[in-house]
Amino acid sequence: MRKRTFAWLIMSLLALAVAGYAISMLLLAPEARPPFVRGLLSDWPVAALAHFLGGAIALIADTFQLNSRLRNRFIGAHRWLGRLYILAAAMGGVAALILAPHSMGGLISHLGFGLLAVCWVGSTLNAYRLIRRGDLVGHRSWMIRSYALTLAAVTLRLYIPLSQLAGFPMAIAYPAISWLCWIPNLLIAEWFVRSRHHFARLPNNAFELKPLRGSA
Repeated sequence: MRKRTFAWLIMSLLALAVAGYAISMLLLAPEARPPFVRGLLSDWPVAALAHFLGGAIALIADTFQLNSRLRNRFIGAHRWLGRLYILAAAMGGVAALILAPHSMGGLISHLGFGLLAVCWVGSTLNAYRLIRRGDLVGHRSWMIRSYALTLAAVTLRLYIPLSQLAGFPMAIAYPAISWLCWIPNLLIAEWFVRSRHHFARLPNNAFELKPLRGSA
């Protein structure tokens, strides 16, 4: 239990740090924007703003969703944060799909970020579809996959400086990172979903969700 709590705490701190940086960069300190971000905001202002803000809100919202103690204690907050997460992830993912062809690194990066956007939106909407049907186990499994993809915003910002410290040219590193920032995340989430049999032991009414009336 302590290991799980520690892992959640580290992941949450990283997610909140990235979200805070994105929000401050967009709203509080425009001078801190990297040149590439300035270019996106200049050429694609609506999509860029939707992507960065949507991703930041999704990181913040689902950080608290993954803590079972908080989730079980504050069911109403869980439902409203779930709604907020789905809207933010859908907004950020659709915007990411628009921006993917304009990412650095050429075709490989375009495909990597584009497929990430499709998987992010798809997993999130599938999680919403399942909770509307009252399928709590399926909903939690797909939300884990969705949030693993949301965390690509964190792993991306870890791999870039690490690749520079390792001496890889950005022209080589960035196309690889466009895939590495999310595929390992998704594989870990898939392993976790398939190995954690306690999901199957949850009662159907664990959170008193009603089919077609529940929320994420």
